[in-house]
Amino acid sequence: MIMFEISIDLLYQWIGQYFWPFCRIAAFFTAMPVLSTQLVPTRIRLGLAVAVTIVVAPVLDPVPLIELLSMESFLIILQQVLIGVAMGFVLQLLFQVFVVGGQIVAMQNGLGFATLVDPVNGVNVASIGQLYLMTVNLLFFAFNGHLAVMYLIGSSFEHLPVGNVGLPVDNYLELARLASWMFTGAILVALPSIIALLVVNVSFGVISRVAPQMNIIAVGFPFTMVLGLVIIWITLSNVLPQYERLSADAFDYLSEMVR
Repeated sequence: MIMFEISIDLLYQWIGQYFWPFCRIAAFFTAMPVLSTQLVPTRIRLGLAVAVTIVVAPVLDPVPLIELLSMESFLIILQQVLIGVAMGFVLQLLFQVFVVGGQIVAMQNGLGFATLVDPVNGVNVASIGQLYLMTVNLLFFAFNGHLAVMYLIGSSFEHLPVGNVGLPVDNYLELARLASWMFTGAILVALPSIIALLVVNVSFGVISRVAPQMNIIAVGFPFTMVLGLVIIWITLSNVLPQYERLSADAFDYLSEMVR
């Protein structure tokens, strides 16, 4: 009878070769948009993370030989989770740019009260923001964003291998500064509608001075709402070039982060 003996060190190496990359991939799928929503069951995210790990792990460099239940192993797990969450957070900011932009447009044209329950986050949001979010979701898959995401998470192990090296502190500070990038992008997305509605409000201000007997509130409010919907319909095509520019910035930052 032939018996195979496997040393404990080799067993640690095999488990770590798959478990530590799995921590980064699972954290990334948990934080990234589309997959992190409540509409996607946890089993789907877990199965996708396992499938990607099975494909990626065999081609990675050998991981450090560390006991899995040691403090050093737990630090590596924490580093992998932080890297995955940071990468997913950047993509979340990209999608939230259009949600915030839609909410700004809704407030400007009097549709801020038109809210609905967001099934993704379980909170009430402006319906215009949901419209922009659905448009961005479709553009994400139409431009093969899911394939670019898979490439980024795979290439991150090449530049940030599993070990004692994590993201530099400057990268975490830059993540905090990306909040200003999100609000700047939201203003740019909503700017055409803001300017058009500003012209409408100025026109009503002039009319109220010329014809003070006219009830501007009774006439202007419904007119602004209807005209706001027309402006949203006209400016909806502006989402595509804005998405191309903002997604390019987000993926460029992700590429710099993992390097």
